[in-house]
Amino acid sequence: MYKKLKRLTLIAAIFLAITGCGYKPSSYYTKKILGNKIYTEVYIDINDPENSVLIKDAVNEAIVSRFRSHIVDKKDLANTIFYVKFKSKSFTPIAYDKDGYVVAYKTKVLLNITYIDKTGKKDSFDVSGTYDFPIEANSVISDAKRFEAIKFASYKAISEFISKISVKGVKSNKTSESFTGGSYLE
Repeated sequence: MYKKLKRLTLIAAIFLAITGCGYKPSSYYTKKILGNKIYTEVYIDINDPENSVLIKDAVNEAIVSRFRSHIVDKKDLANTIFYVKFKSKSFTPIAYDKDGYVVAYKTKVLLNITYIDKTGKKDSFDVSGTYDFPIEANSVISDAKRFEAIKFASYKAISEFISKISVKGVKSNKTSESFTGGSYLE
């Protein structure tokens, strides 16, 4: 009985500490800057159009899952507009078998994301994402593996963008609190 009471008290104390200190998830700050309705436009690379489609999918998936926002069809309905440009990709061997054949690669994707937020402010970030994946020794990277690697690396690049927006949101929140008399400890 004493252990259950002690455990319950500890859980209640942790809950009060988290809610009492004003903790807000990063999606709160990103939504504060970007709004709830987002339109994305991915520039199609004529030399590699398949990757542009993969990046568009990764961007939309990240917006829904990480921002907790909605994708809208038309620009005039959106709070924020994303313009995503695929800058580069690379595949680098990272592991070899005992015979010297490549058995794993690291994919790196570099994106430029320009956005116009709900207040009309425009900003731009270069972000990168990586993804490691194995292949069978003495084989080439299949199209399926290549596309999967680019998609996951793009998703990680979008996650980096989300982190940068969250930091920007926290900073703007702290600035507005200092002007309105709010406390940083709330």
